[in-house]
Amino acid sequence: MLTSLHIKNVVLIDQLSLAFGSGLSALTGETGAGKSILLDSLGLALGARAESGLVRSGTDQASVTASFDLPSGHSVDDILSAQGMEPSGGSLILRRSVGADGRSRAYANDAPISVGLLKEMGEALVDIHGQFETYGLLNPATHRHVLDLYAGNVLRLIQLKAAYETWAAAKAAIASAKAEAARALENEAWLRKCVEELEEIAPEEGEEAHLIETRRKLQNREAIAQALTFAAEKIGGETGADMQVGEAWRGLQKNADKIGEGVAQTLETLDRAAQELQEASRQIETLLYALDTEGETLETIEDRLYALRGLARKHGVTCEDLSRLRQELGEKLKLMDHQDHVLSQLIKEEKIARLAYQEAALDLRKHRQAAAVQLDKKVQAELAPLKLDKARFTTSVVAVEDPSSWGPEGADQIQFLVSTNAGSEAGPLHKIASGGEMARFMLALKLVLAEKSPSSGVYVFDEIDTGIGGATASAVGERLARLAERHQVLVVTHSPQVAALACHHWVVSKSGGKTTVTKLDMAQRREEIARMLAGSTITEEARAAASKLLESA
Repeated sequence: MLTSLHIKNVVLIDQLSLAFGSGLSALTGETGAGKSILLDSLGLALGARAESGLVRSGTDQASVTASFDLPSGHSVDDILSAQGMEPSGGSLILRRSVGADGRSRAYANDAPISVGLLKEMGEALVDIHGQFETYGLLNPATHRHVLDLYAGNVLRLIQLKAAYETWAAAKAAIASAKAEAARALENEAWLRKCVEELEEIAPEEGEEAHLIETRRKLQNREAIAQALTFAAEKIGGETGADMQVGEAWRGLQKNADKIGEGVAQTLETLDRAAQELQEASRQIETLLYALDTEGETLETIEDRLYALRGLARKHGVTCEDLSRLRQELGEKLKLMDHQDHVLSQLIKEEKIARLAYQEAALDLRKHRQAAAVQLDKKVQAELAPLKLDKARFTTSVVAVEDPSSWGPEGADQIQFLVSTNAGSEAGPLHKIASGGEMARFMLALKLVLAEKSPSSGVYVFDEIDTGIGGATASAVGERLARLAERHQVLVVTHSPQVAALACHHWVVSKSGGKTTVTKLDMAQRREEIARMLAGSTITEEARAAASKLLESA
């Protein structure tokens, strides 16, 4: 809900603060008093185009601040989150300033934002409709979304989007496979030679590190062999540790009965030592055997490293990556050699995904068509009281035949069409209807859509009742009041019937070159409605008629 609007130095307005309530609010006043300036100011705070002409003469800067109370989960919080900003927390203040040079700045809860972001939030907060505006529901691009909300197609749209993404991925896989095969075909000779070289060398993962370690061992082979041989002799020679430990064990064993019980533990320790020495001797023999039987020389190791590193430089990779490169190039060659089989499998998968998408899109279309019938019926019922009894409203749901135009929201072209005379061809609302007719069509449509939309919207109507009066004006007022039962509605009006139905009433006036806005009490409302009925000279009859309108409301 829009809670307040503060305007400073905008055209004829010096400084003005308005506090708004729920329900229907009416702004009235004589032509030229400045009612349009209020809407221009609100539009400025919501991201409308800024012009230096809006800055009050003699001042450097104009500013407008609009404050909102928002329910939990409002779509504005999603917009803020997408920009990495803190959610509104139920309260949002939008501020816009415009300098005399035409430059403007925008803020949301005092944080600087772009005008584009301000406009995006403004469109999510307030729906402004004037006689000659061609956005919002007048834009065919919004019609599909509006119909889906009315039809309750949220879950179906989620399912359809998932099916579309699966289908899109399948198409992308085909395109990628074809492109890869084409590139491989262009370089077939080079590719085959590369694969042959890699297959011949057969690089293995971790091979370079292994070769470097082996080379180190070979470079120190003599020293290693001497060390191992020396250790073997010291352990297993005629005077080695193994023999000496054995002799020590046998000497103690012969005299064990003389030594007594204490020698048993020593014998066990010597026995373990003998076993460990024997194990060490076997390990040394293994190392000596490996040193003598590896069959590799420094020359073969150097040749292998040279070949691996040369191949790695050729392909611009590390030796460690050669094994992976061998596999990748082999797969490319395989794809080229078996392209028909690979593509036929991918095409089969794409066909299955496309059929699943089409089934979901068809199911969604049926629900859209059923909802369109109900929407048309309800909108049509609102037209006759609005002096549009010969008009027809139609929601067109047409299947799109070109698959390239299908998307995650379906394969339908949806548009709201109207005809204003019996037998005339239906067409887009903003092309067929006059300004006054357009406004009443929009009122009827919004009234029906309000039944299914969240009760947190703000609707602004600018002179929706131009050119009508009597029963038609009353019908417009009644429908605005009904819309205001679920939404906040602000209306700029010249109709006393509409003004009488408002919960809140302001009068806009101009004096001394300045525009002022005054909230009216009941007595002031009667006088203003009487003026609207009688003109400049207010009669007692007009006051009586005004009182009757207010009592009826």
